[in-house]
Amino acid sequence: MRHYLARRLLQVIPTLVGISFLVFLIINAVPGSSLSYLIGPHMTWEQIEAREKQLGLDRPLLQRYLTWLSETARGNLGYSIRYSGRSVADLIRARLGPTLLLTFTALSLSFLVAVPIGVYSATHQYSRGDYLVTFLTMAAVSVPVFFLGIAAVKLFAFDLGWFPVGGMTDIGREHGSRLGYLLDLAHHLVLPVSVLACAETARFVRFIRSSMLEVLGQDYIRTARAKGLAQRVVIYRHALRNALIPVITILGLSLPLLFSGALLTEIVFAWPGMGVLSLEAVQTLDYPLLMGINLFLALMVILGNLLADIFYAAADPRIRYR
Repeated sequence: MRHYLARRLLQVIPTLVGISFLVFLIINAVPGSSLSYLIGPHMTWEQIEAREKQLGLDRPLLQRYLTWLSETARGNLGYSIRYSGRSVADLIRARLGPTLLLTFTALSLSFLVAVPIGVYSATHQYSRGDYLVTFLTMAAVSVPVFFLGIAAVKLFAFDLGWFPVGGMTDIGREHGSRLGYLLDLAHHLVLPVSVLACAETARFVRFIRSSMLEVLGQDYIRTARAKGLAQRVVIYRHALRNALIPVITILGLSLPLLFSGALLTEIVFAWPGMGVLSLEAVQTLDYPLLMGINLFLALMVILGNLLADIFYAAADPRIRYR
């Protein structure tokens, strides 16, 4: 296992280099330039050319990429154009906490809700409840996250007034008591977490149902029932434990999907995370910030796949990687 992990970690570097080069080409193929955000109405051509040279935009594309790559290898992701020269690493670090909070809360909620629903659907196959669960999960997977978010804001924030429209906390709440701050944060989390967890819960339910149906047909389950074990013991002690083995691997693979969904959710709910930062970077063609964000997302995808392999090997001792 250690040799496998070492080999996979060594593959991370060339993978990130390849992804970053493709992203760099795509970003630079977009019409326009970050100069359009910086150019003022009274700037002369000489000032514009000086600004272009200062940003390095006058150099060939490959040279600019190699410069970015060498600086990134030293731990310097560059400086944001939109945020007046602030470090890209500092900007990502400041927005990463809210995104991680939103993502992992949604992931935990999805798994906890999906397990009992998936078990019920599998143990009541072809019943009305099973058909209802199947219909709802298909609908949840089909509805786009941003549409569900807008509908949730319209209904629960504007019409009913149960939850705030957006943001992470009320203005000035951080200066109050710690308990009040946490309660306000939880209140603001309800809508974005529910929206983000909706599609992920549906995916987990489908995986758990399918895995449970496969396990319930195994000989050892029939043997356990023949011995007179209670249905609850057969389901939760014997069937569910083995059915969750392939589902656990989905947790790792769900990480990049949740991050991509979180970016859209954050924009809808004005959550101060990576999503809003990404939108601002795209609007101003902030090349250094866009490269830093995409590099981070690529790392999350690679890490998610690696975690899926580790979870699978840890959950099933029959699996061995060489």
